[in-house]
Amino acid sequence: MLGADTAALAAATDAALARLIASSAPGTAHGAEAELYRRFAPRVRLYGLKHLRNEAAAQDLAQQVLLVTIERLRAAEVHHPEQIGSFILGTSRLLATGVRRTEERRAARRVEFGYLLPTVVLPADAALDRSRLERCLAELGERERSVLVLTFYAERPAAEIAETLGMSPGAVRVRRHRALARMRECLEGLNADGR
Repeated sequence: MLGADTAALAAATDAALARLIASSAPGTAHGAEAELYRRFAPRVRLYGLKHLRNEAAAQDLAQQVLLVTIERLRAAEVHHPEQIGSFILGTSRLLATGVRRTEERRAARRVEFGYLLPTVVLPADAALDRSRLERCLAELGERERSVLVLTFYAERPAAEIAETLGMSPGAVRVRRHRALARMRECLEGLNADGR
């Protein structure tokens, strides 16, 4: 039926998908959940780009909103499945507002307590690599940069970084891994260009 047939899922209305997720036994509506994600994640990402003005934050918002939506559907906490689009928009607004407030608080803390950060004097032979490193760091999202700086500069453990940034320790480790991979690609690309 609808739960197993990909074509039927693609043709189903948003409300039908929401009802299917809500009425299915735990772990049995993966196709419907994937279809709901496929439909709404790009919209939530665009909403995030408009209101958060950061690609990484917009992608995070899309994942968080759809995760909350699917969890609420599974728990039968969405009382009007025919209005699932409105539920997702409202959740997007709430979570984006929370992200903005958190970022504003962090920015205020950086301004207020920035003088407490230790300063490092680089040796003269590191000056050439420093410009490449700064260029690659600038290409990362703010959260990825924060994770790397707190890990390697402030030498803080994942649990402490997670608490500071409002993330789980697992999410910190994943962000660090991805950010390091992007840094490696960037630095190798700059080396290949001879810059």
